[in-house]
Amino acid sequence: MAERERYRDRDRDRDRDRDRRRPSDKKSFRFSRKRVCAFCVDRANTLDYKDVPLLRQYITGRGKIKPRRKTGLCARHQRRLSAAIKRARHIALLPYTGEQARGS
Repeated sequence: MAERERYRDRDRDRDRDRDRRRPSDKKSFRFSRKRVCAFCVDRANTLDYKDVPLLRQYITGRGKIKPRRKTGLCARHQRRLSAAIKRARHIALLPYTGEQARGS
């Protein structure tokens, strides 16, 4: 019984905090245009692992592959991009870690 009351109090507090964060009496929303996949627009059928300058655009400074929400690619091309980056890393065209992570 006490457990149920504790959860009820937690939910009430969470709702109260959520109401504080909302702008009062303002209907504010951000309109953002849907990104289109850069590879779909160019009709690029192949995503080559040997095209290092292109692949570097989709890698962070620490050497991580950028997520799809940041790159704006479709799911198909994001999968192909990550496979190409992994291939390029495997044959040492791209580093596994970025310059910052190496501590040079």
